This record gives sequence, structure tokens and C-alpha cells, in this order.
Amino acid sequence: MQHATVRDDGAGGGLTRADRARRVANVLRGQVLRGAFADGVLPDERALVAEFGTSRNTVREALGLLRDEGLVARRRGVGTVVVGRAYQHPLGELSGLAEVLQRHGTVVNEVREARGVRPPLTVARRLGLAEGTPAVYLERLRRVDGLPLSLDCTYLIREVGEPLLARGRETLERRDVFDLIEQVAGAPLGRAEVSVQAVVADPATCAVLAMPEGGAVLAVERLTRLADGRAADLEFIHLRGDRLTLHATLDRATGATSGRGGGRSRDGRR
Repeated sequence: MQHATVRDDGAGGGLTRADRARRVANVLRGQVLRGAFADGVLPDERALVAEFGTSRNTVREALGLLRDEGLVARRRGVGTVVVGRAYQHPLGELSGLAEVLQRHGTVVNEVREARGVRPPLTVARRLGLAEGTPAVYLERLRRVDGLPLSLDCTYLIREVGEPLLARGRETLERRDVFDLIEQVAGAPLGRAEVSVQAVVADPATCAVLAMPEGGAVLAVERLTRLADGRAADLEFIHLRGDRLTLHATLDRATGATSGRGGGRSRDGRR
């Protein structure tokens, strides 16, 4: 196994061992997330010391950082092994999480709430609704191979949301919501506006996602529009930051963006 070489003997620059460990951990983390260790076992400490040109203590500290992130674990008689998988979600395409991840595991939606509501004024404005106009609220907990991955809170315009509710809870748990919206609309979705922010999850969200209190999540806000430009839904999604990475391939010459799906057992389209 060839690794990116980071010669880091600590000479000059005033780097501390913690700085050097972080640099080693950055390279190893990328390899773990890309699935570079086909057998699931990292090289031993001696090999890593030689590869990175640093001390054994620095390597141990770097591995400790990855253990704290839930990516690796130490197994007696085996060494350091990969224990976490981070699923990649493409940023360059409008697709649902279930569509992207179903090739990597079993995706299950648990419907926590599905009902008509009067949305907050800010939400109504984003959806292009007059104040007080009813909408539909859908909240789902998504699991991949039994492990919580995301908490999705979605507001839908009535023309879209009410037909979805009429299909029943079982359909909402089995089917991708984007597919259902397109069925109801009778046309493909158009485009979406997405923002992503890393935040510390509140205690209630940590409990639902089975995360340690104070854990980080990717907070995604996505406004999806129908082909005619009307807003269809506004989502507030909390994704476990330790189980999903966002990926895109960028072209400087054209300004184009393309995303690639991949797949950690820890959105796009739902």
C-alpha cells in the first residue's frame, strides 16, 4: 500500500508534536474515508514512522485522534483496524440520500411526524406562501444498516404534501420522497438551493441520532423547486458528521461541478 508521503521530522517551523500528529492524521483520515485499506487494517506503527518520517509517539498520537473520531480501533494481535465507514454524498447532483446509499446498505426511514401545520413565517416566505397558509410537516429519522444517520425535518407546500400524506406512513417509510413529489407533480423536480454548516448538535438531536452529547453534525438547509420554479419543499437536515462526507469534483476552467456518490456506517435527494 502506497501512502502520500509527509516528511515531518519536526525540524524548523516550531511545530509541536500535536501539530505533527494532526498532519499525519489528516492524511490517514483521507485514506480511511476513501477505503484505501482494502483489508481494513492500517500499516503498523513502524511502517507509518518510516512513511511519514516522524516519531513513534507522533504516529501514536495521530492514531489516537482517529480513534477518538470513531474511525479506527486497536485490536490485540491485529493492529489498528478501520471500524467506521463514511458515506460520501455528491454535491453536484439533486438526488436523495436513499438513492445514493442504497448500494452500500439498507436505508430505513422512521416517520416521527407527518401532519398539516401552519409553518413559521420565515419558512412560509421561503416556500413562497402567504402568512398563515397551511403546509405539511414531515419529520423522519434515517438509518443505514440499523445505525442512525440523519434527522430530516421537511416543510412541503400543500399541493405536494397532502397527496404524500394520503399515501400513508408505510409509503413514506419505504419510498424516496423526491420520487413521490415527482409522481404527484407529474414532472421532474427542477433545482435546489443548498447550504451546509457544521454545528454542535443540541442534546435532543444527539439523543435521536445516538451521538455523544456535544457531537458535531452537518446542518443542511435545502429549498427544492419544481420544474416550473415553484418551491416544493424546505428541508432542515442534521447529518451525523462522523458518518457522512460531502463530495464534489470542481472544474476551474468551466466552473462546472460534478458530484460522485460513494460510501461511513454512520443528502441531494432523499
